[in-house]
Amino acid sequence: MTKRASDVSVSPPRRRSKYTLAPLVLIAANVVLFALFFVWPAVIGLVYSFTNYTGVGVFQFVGLDNYQNLFGDSTFYDALSRTLLYTVLFVPLNFVFSLLIANVVVSRHAKGASVARVIFFIPWLLSPIVVGVLWRWLFGENFGLVNYLIHELGGGAVPWQSNADLSLLVVVMAASWAWTGFSMLLFIAAIKNVPVSYYEAASLDGAGPWRQFFHITLPSIAPTSFIVILLNTINAMKEYPVFVALNNGGPGTSNNLLVQYIYETGFKRGQIGYASAASFVLMLILMAVAIIQLIVNRRVENR
Repeated sequence: MTKRASDVSVSPPRRRSKYTLAPLVLIAANVVLFALFFVWPAVIGLVYSFTNYTGVGVFQFVGLDNYQNLFGDSTFYDALSRTLLYTVLFVPLNFVFSLLIANVVVSRHAKGASVARVIFFIPWLLSPIVVGVLWRWLFGENFGLVNYLIHELGGGAVPWQSNADLSLLVVVMAASWAWTGFSMLLFIAAIKNVPVSYYEAASLDGAGPWRQFFHITLPSIAPTSFIVILLNTINAMKEYPVFVALNNGGPGTSNNLLVQYIYETGFKRGQIGYASAASFVLMLILMAVAIIQLIVNRRVENR
């Protein structure tokens, strides 16, 4: 027996509610901003890297000349090697320091943990320029507080600014101090998510604090550790304002990092095309670092 047409219920057409449109509007806004402030400048920069553009007037395409000149430029390699050295020093120091503080703060024996979090997080809220100025006051060679204290104790002035290695070390310490708060918060959130039952079972088995840390805490926070290392590596490779505010990449040009080299080449010497080529080489290096770290992290997680 067939149903009559009048008996068949017809569902009303679905109306697109504001809850359906809102995500689309928000996503569209982000897509537009991403295209305007990332994709478009990146495309323009890529085009400039194949030209002799100086910032004014017209430009001519020069093919791969900028890249060939760049790979034969000893100043570029000096800036790149100094950038890698700074990264190798900064990332482990920041990692160890922030993880140590996070473990102390989340300890049930810690007193004043909330105040400590605020104190350690304040440097991350400061502008990198302010961080550089503060540490310059501390480690100024002729007027710094540290050399003043050393002199009062009977020692000689330490060449914090005129020695290239010491100058780089001061920037590493300043940047680590400034970034510790952010990394510390990530570690605190990760450590708090480790089940307490793991530690209780380990304690019953006689495991001490160090064994618990290396066999429970570190493996459990491995994904967060990966994020911290990745972010710190990318941040270190792009570091610029702290160097400028603290010692301007000195003494001389011995501590000029890659970003400072790009800035001075592009804006002080008017070689926009050449600086664009250097920028794209830096971007490729950062992408390679991110991909390698992703592969390593995936292999560690699949063990």
